Amino acid sequence: MSNPIFTNWTQDLTDKWAKAPLKATHRLHEHPLFSLDALAGLIDRYPREHYALVQMGPQGSPRRSWREGDIGGVKGAAVIDAIRKGRMWLNLRNVGAVDARYRELLDQAFEEVARNVPGYETYARTNGILISSPNAQVYYHADLPGQSLWQLHGRKRVFVYPNTPPFLTEEQLENIALFEVEIDMRYEPEYDRHAQVFEIGGGEMLHWPLNAPHRVENLDCLNVSMTTEYWTQAIRRSQMINMANGILRYKAGLKPKSRATDGLGFWAKAVLQAGVKRAGLLKKERKARRPIEFKLDPGRPGAIIGFRQAAE
Repeated sequence: MSNPIFTNWTQDLTDKWAKAPLKATHRLHEHPLFSLDALAGLIDRYPREHYALVQMGPQGSPRRSWREGDIGGVKGAAVIDAIRKGRMWLNLRNVGAVDARYRELLDQAFEEVARNVPGYETYARTNGILISSPNAQVYYHADLPGQSLWQLHGRKRVFVYPNTPPFLTEEQLENIALFEVEIDMRYEPEYDRHAQVFEIGGGEMLHWPLNAPHRVENLDCLNVSMTTEYWTQAIRRSQMINMANGILRYKAGLKPKSRATDGLGFWAKAVLQAGVKRAGLLKKERKARRPIEFKLDPGRPGAIIGFRQAAE
C-alpha cells in the first residue's frame, strides 16, 4: 500500500498507545483486498484448519449454546450471504499466513505504529478477518496478546473495560492461557458504568490496553473487521506465567501467588509450561472443546444442517 494506512496519527495517540483505549482512522476499508468480492474469493481457498464458523443462538442466549460448524463446500459469496441472513460469524484466522498480501498490510501497519510510539517493538504479530451477522454480539471476554480491531464494513459498538479486578482476575487469564478459547467470564451489567464505549464504522480502528475485557454489539448490518494481535517480550513472559500458574492451579491443585516475570521462580515456571506444551497435554483438551456440529445449507442461505440431522 503506497499511502500510509493511518490517516490521523496524533501525539494523543502516541501517548495513549497500550495505556488507554483509543480510536484512530485508517484506509484499509478502501483497499481492494477487503472488498466483499475479494473476501469471497479468499473464503473459497481458505484452509479448513485456519477458520472458525460459529452459529450463535437467539439474541441474548448464553455462549454455551453457540455451535461451531463447517462451510461444507459452499462458495465464498454464498457464505457471506448466509452470514448476512443468519446469526453467525466466520473468523479467518492468521490470514497473513494464508495470503502474503494481507501480511504485507499487517507489517506496514505495525511499522507505522513503531515510527510513532517510541520503544514499541513486537517479535510476532498476526491478523485475521471476522465476518459477522447483523446484530451479532461478542460476549464479554479478554485476550492474551495485544489487540486492535479494524472496522472495514458495517458498524459496531465496542465496550472496553478496565483490566483489573473485578473486571478481570488472574484465574481467568490462566484459564484462557490453558485452553486458548474464550471462557465464560463473569459479567455484571453494572460493569458498563466503568466501560469506555465506542461506535466504529469502516475506516476506524480501536486499540486497548493488554488483556482489557471487552464486548461487541453489531448494529443492524453485515460487519467485516480485521483483528490484529501482537506479542512483545513482556507479553510473552506474561503469557508464560499465565499458563504455568494455570497448570499449577488446575492440574496440581496449588494456589500460585507470584506473577514475577524474571528471577528463578519465573524460569522454573517457563520450563514447566514449555514441557507441558511439548508433551501435547493441552491440545487434546482444546480439541475436545471445539466439536464441529453443523455445516452450511447450500440451498437455504443463513440456514444450517446439523450433523445429527444430516445422518437422519
